[in-house]
Amino acid sequence: MTRTAAIRDRAADLGFFLFAGAFSVVTADNALAGRELSEEALFADQLTGGLACAALFLRRRWPVQLAAALLVAGSFSHFVTGPALVALFTVAARQPPRVTRWIAALAAAPGPFFVLRQSELSESAVTSGITYYALVTCAFGWGLYVHSRHRLIAELRERAERAGAEARRQAREDIAREMHDVLAHRLSLLSVHAGALEFRPDAPPEDVRRASAIIRASAHQALEDLREIIGVLRLPAGEDDPERPQPTLGDLPRLVEESRGAGMRVDLGLRVDDAADVPAATGRTVYRIVQEGLTNARKHAPDAAVAVTVCGGPGAGIEAEVRNALPQGAPSAVIPGAGQGLTGLAERARLAGGRLEHGRTGGHFVLRARLPWPSPRRTPAPAPAQEARPIG
Repeated sequence: MTRTAAIRDRAADLGFFLFAGAFSVVTADNALAGRELSEEALFADQLTGGLACAALFLRRRWPVQLAAALLVAGSFSHFVTGPALVALFTVAARQPPRVTRWIAALAAAPGPFFVLRQSELSESAVTSGITYYALVTCAFGWGLYVHSRHRLIAELRERAERAGAEARRQAREDIAREMHDVLAHRLSLLSVHAGALEFRPDAPPEDVRRASAIIRASAHQALEDLREIIGVLRLPAGEDDPERPQPTLGDLPRLVEESRGAGMRVDLGLRVDDAADVPAATGRTVYRIVQEGLTNARKHAPDAAVAVTVCGGPGAGIEAEVRNALPQGAPSAVIPGAGQGLTGLAERARLAGGRLEHGRTGGHFVLRARLPWPSPRRTPAPAPAQEARPIG
């Protein structure tokens, strides 16, 4: 418990103590009217009330026991009525409903006897009895209101914490997906060229210089990409980096040329109507899907020809496919992988409102994505998001 909460609780206890004492004193004349009490009996009644008021400081530790004791004592002493009301409020506000019902039953137990004796009681006694039960009802009602409010606040706080945890998890996934997509391609190119130098130490000096230049350029670009991602992570919440370039559909030819420079045989078929009008998010998703497909082909089937096809138009959507022949024999294991690339692509496609398919078919491995591209004349309802599913 924080210091502020402790001070607040102590102030509430003191306030209830003063309320109980003031209630007993203010209502004493009306409650004791018509009753013949000796000085000793009145002193004992007042002493009992004072002890009951002091016992309220224990209401947080033993709320049920205190309420039961004060209800019993209140049957014999008027000065216990105020503390008993506070104890009833505490039970209703802090205890489960099942416990509250038992205490409410105990508080209402004298009710039937009071109703049966109304004809024998004076008008003032009947009025006092009705007032007492009305006050008991108010104490329980106020306590139940506080209890429900505390539960509502706790539930809202729990929901906020869950939402915060979900947002942090989603942010971590976005960061991991972005880092994988950005760096895996660059590092796989670097690994291919470094492997060529390792397996051909007798290569001509010109080839060695060219491979070394490509390695240096790929490493430099990987560092630049990593620096951009770290820069975005260091931005204050809610801000975006306006200088950070994002790939588009128009960057696909450059991506294919990089793979060709690494020795891959890549055929690009780009048949897109109004390519300049492709939404930025859709174009970026297509770029990442093709990038991951080329990276996987370079890792698992380095000698296979790769066919990249991107087609579509406004209203019809856009489809991207990366197809490569399956490797002969055991798959290459030169470049390690975490196996998270396809999972990240499926999430990207789902967020874009499309779907992703991947699998072996006809001696080839096919990675295919279908994404929506709304028509500028009519905006159809977005297609339901679907998870990645295997082909075949």
